[in-house]
Amino acid sequence: MNMFRTTAIFAGVSAAVALTAGMVQATDKDGSRYGVEHQSLAQLEKRLKTIDAEIEQLAHYSLRGGVGPVGYRSLKNKENNTKEWIQVELGEAAPIDQVVLVPSIWRDTKTGFRADGFPREFKIVAGTAADTNGTVISSFTEADYLLPRIAPVVISCSATASWLRVEADKLSARAWDGEYDLELAEILVFNGQENIALRKPVNTSSKGFGEGKARKARFAVDGFLPYLLDASQGEQSIAFVSKPGIVDKPILTIDLEKPYPLNRLHLHATDLSDTVPHSTPATFGIPKKLILEGANQADFSDAAQLLSFEQDSVFEVGPIIMLNFPQTICRYVRLIAIEPYLGTEPKASGYQIGFAEIELFSNGRNVARGKLFHTNFEPATHDRSLVSLTDGLNLYGQILPIREWMQELSRRHDLETERPFVVEELNRRYSKQKVNLHRLGSLVVLMAAGIVIIIVLDRMVRQRAIYRTRERIAADLHDELGANLHAIGLLSGIAESVVNEPETLTETVRCIRALTKRTGEATKLCTNMLEANGLCEYLVEEMKRASYRLLADLEHNISITGEKFLQDLKPRKRIDLFLFYKECLTNIIRHSGATNVTTELVASEKSIILIICDNGRGMEQIEGNGIPSSLKRRARLLRGKVSAEQRADGGTCITLKLKTGKWNIGTVDIPPKRT
Repeated sequence: MNMFRTTAIFAGVSAAVALTAGMVQATDKDGSRYGVEHQSLAQLEKRLKTIDAEIEQLAHYSLRGGVGPVGYRSLKNKENNTKEWIQVELGEAAPIDQVVLVPSIWRDTKTGFRADGFPREFKIVAGTAADTNGTVISSFTEADYLLPRIAPVVISCSATASWLRVEADKLSARAWDGEYDLELAEILVFNGQENIALRKPVNTSSKGFGEGKARKARFAVDGFLPYLLDASQGEQSIAFVSKPGIVDKPILTIDLEKPYPLNRLHLHATDLSDTVPHSTPATFGIPKKLILEGANQADFSDAAQLLSFEQDSVFEVGPIIMLNFPQTICRYVRLIAIEPYLGTEPKASGYQIGFAEIELFSNGRNVARGKLFHTNFEPATHDRSLVSLTDGLNLYGQILPIREWMQELSRRHDLETERPFVVEELNRRYSKQKVNLHRLGSLVVLMAAGIVIIIVLDRMVRQRAIYRTRERIAADLHDELGANLHAIGLLSGIAESVVNEPETLTETVRCIRALTKRTGEATKLCTNMLEANGLCEYLVEEMKRASYRLLADLEHNISITGEKFLQDLKPRKRIDLFLFYKECLTNIIRHSGATNVTTELVASEKSIILIICDNGRGMEQIEGNGIPSSLKRRARLLRGKVSAEQRADGGTCITLKLKTGKWNIGTVDIPPKRT
């Protein structure tokens, strides 16, 4: 029973372990490029935290509004495999280490913003004036999963080039009519922090294309991006705006404190995104015409004009106006508004000027940061201080270098594309865990119920064992003591009849004494089942001895075959067989009135057959159905079958059959019936 209970519990635990071990990692064909199916649950959770933490540190997608340039668009094509290209003439050969392609962005009425006309498959070719064919420095196919996106594509490279060409091998369908074309909002080519493609000449495969001013090839390198610079770090800064009605030619002057080789100017327009829709035009505060002068004398006696800027249309203005000029060493810089901004309202009270930030670059670094501009006019309000022109902040926070800004937007796209696959895989794992936990919980309940059932069954089996032990002891006492006492009674009668025969009387008294001693020992053994090995150690001798004692006054013949198999029986089985035999003899003496008894015991490897026959009064004199209850009880303890039959010439035969093969399975060889 203990073995059964242990096996059951072990099987339950093994099933639980197998169930837990059976949790397999899910595989997603789209997420496989991120390897999520090969990562453990802990790795996925760590990766999700890393992604979220990194996204918090990156610039946001804030798309600009209003009217302005949207980049380049090629002629439309009927087939998507039509070749289209756009080439930027960089001038003198220079090292390049990064190319950024900014997609044109379309507002989809169903899915929101998305790239429009961005090539599905393309390559980037760079070369010099002496190398008209160029070298492919990078290429992409649909398997690179660049689309869908609104973020720039940042491509690291290492080359020296005087021209760079984007060649589209497979086009995308543009959103509004489904025709195929090549569209790019901006192409940036970096040498360190310097965008050497800014405002450079552009050639395209679509010749003579003039569909709207917003689609010209030059807008692919004008420096106007479809985003607002919305960094994740830094405090908000309010743009500087002058009072209305300022002088005709407002001037902003700055002392850089020492001479710098300057080559680029960034003018950040006043931030108009505080209301939806914008309450002012995108050109608010931007002079229609301005010049930038540099000098090394404070009085600008040696002034040199660095650049001139003029608004031909609204397509010349964006959130950041990037203007480059030949490198010039100077300490003092002044910006002169030749034609200041004049409001469009009829009640406008004069000229105004305003910027969120003014940056002057030397070797890719803003050297105006932290310096103070001086003006010949006053700000509109006290909170629109001149300090905001050089504090390195805009309405959203920190102003990033253009290259770093593009990298952060591209990185945000990569992380935000990966994140859903990680979340989906985590949810799949959590769902599997939840199912397995439910199964494990059910298994635990079943195991608990099984343990309770096992305990109840164990208790029942123990109670049954106790009952069977009591029954066995009662049967042993009844059979052993009853037979012995009856034998003592018979010997006492003999002793009484031979009182005048000293020798016979002495032998009879000696038998009575031996039988009395054996009865005491048998009583002790019957009440202590653990000592059962002490009884019937030699079954054949015990059976013969019992037959001689109990059948002393009767003719008796006993035949035993297969003694070896009898000795191989377990002690308890030998005792039960011996007591069954004694009970049969006792019943014959008490009830049958027989004068002749025969015993035949046949033992084999698989079975035992015991037949006891007498010539007594027969079965009609026997209670019940012919088999005494004491013999039925003893046969049940032996797990055998007992039967009784009437002999043709009178008397009774009692037959006991039991199997001795392994698991009690085997056939019984029945000898011929005795007549």
